[in-house]
Amino acid sequence: MATALVWFRRDLRLADNPALHAALEAGFDPVPVYIHAPHEEGGWAPGAASNAWRHRSLKALSQDLHARGSRLVVRQGDSSAVLQDLIAQSGAQALFWNRKYEPTTQPRDATIKKALKEQGFEVRSCNAALLAEPWDVETKSGGPYKVFTPYYRSVMASLPQRSLLEAPRALPGVSSRLRSDGVDALGLAPRLGWDTGFWDIWQPGEAGAHEALEVFIDGALQGYLEQRDLPDRTGTSRLSPHLHFGEIAPWRVIAKLEQVRTARLDKDIDGFIRQLVWREFAYHLLHHFPQTVEDNLNPRFAHFDWAKAEPAMLKAWQRGMTGVPIVDAGMRELWHTGVMHNRVRMIVASYLTKHLRMHWLEGARWFWDTLVDADLANNTLGWQWVAGTGADAAPYFRVFNPVTQAQKFDPQARYITRWVPELETLPVKARFAPWESADLLARLAPTYPRQPIVGLAAGREGALAAYAATR
Repeated sequence: MATALVWFRRDLRLADNPALHAALEAGFDPVPVYIHAPHEEGGWAPGAASNAWRHRSLKALSQDLHARGSRLVVRQGDSSAVLQDLIAQSGAQALFWNRKYEPTTQPRDATIKKALKEQGFEVRSCNAALLAEPWDVETKSGGPYKVFTPYYRSVMASLPQRSLLEAPRALPGVSSRLRSDGVDALGLAPRLGWDTGFWDIWQPGEAGAHEALEVFIDGALQGYLEQRDLPDRTGTSRLSPHLHFGEIAPWRVIAKLEQVRTARLDKDIDGFIRQLVWREFAYHLLHHFPQTVEDNLNPRFAHFDWAKAEPAMLKAWQRGMTGVPIVDAGMRELWHTGVMHNRVRMIVASYLTKHLRMHWLEGARWFWDTLVDADLANNTLGWQWVAGTGADAAPYFRVFNPVTQAQKFDPQARYITRWVPELETLPVKARFAPWESADLLARLAPTYPRQPIVGLAAGREGALAAYAATR
């Protein structure tokens, strides 16, 4: 039987895996391969939290393959050289992979495909990550979208129907002569165990992704539109890291939602699908505007007067000690769990880019290292959206007031109290802006900052003044 390499990257699943299924349908015995090559990711090599997740997800994939009679061949080094070596050792006649869309990996993959095809080798790439390819959605004039709503309408008007492909029950064995370094050798797992709190709420891997979807359908889906902005409860799907690592296909998520659609759930399901398409929009922008991982999409901000990133202030923001409780709660949740509620992400990002007036890249890089769902497309879109410098962005002059945001979305201060427990002895009303109750704060929460590192009024005025200078 002819052999083909199936190069796993960020598609760590067996069900709905187009590359794996294409290799099987073409009559090949697949050799599953994972190549660790973070140096090929440019300035955005995966961060520590992401690697901690990747370690466990690769372990889960390896176990799933082993249960079916196969195994995962793990190597390290330059992708092209490793593939050439594996082809020579295995006698493979073809290579299958699922596409990635980052600015550094797209040209790398194109170079590998071109070189192998020139050698007479069969190479096929597939789409395992998106509902629509970034280049397949365009405006009437033939260009890329920069505004979400018309993009959303375009995607939904031509959403392709994709069949669900179940995981193979059995797979051909992989020769023991083909060396594997093993997942542990990649050094992805933290040595000091700082990720321990992550796994109380997360189960990396394909099984964990499917379970998370079922939990969402049985729970938070009902009332999703109302609950998703409330950080004191589980009102979201918690699917983002599973989608990022390709542990579940977005079209399977939609198919499962459609199976339970009722008139009562219509708005909630449509609202969630809209969020999936927002994810697609991020990849659309990343493909067409790859420079935005470092530069503002809106050229108007090329010479914006960002404040110097003063180390002490930046550290206070990172560690959740700004003196603004909702901001500190979000940053501490991130540190302890590897995730942050989406509404709170917007609040903490606004505080950094507006009140502290620090460049959005300072926040993007911190999120990149600390989020288990760190995704270059979504990270870039999200930070530029809040900073007001990107596509379909919230205007820079729209400055979130973190106190009123907390009062609206965490009215009983449950979220604040959970992550900033030193404030729990204060009356609920005082937990939103404790500096306004200075005596109580000093007496009941002496370890918490007496004042915000930047006052809300002063920060807002500084942001608006800097913005006015660009007009």
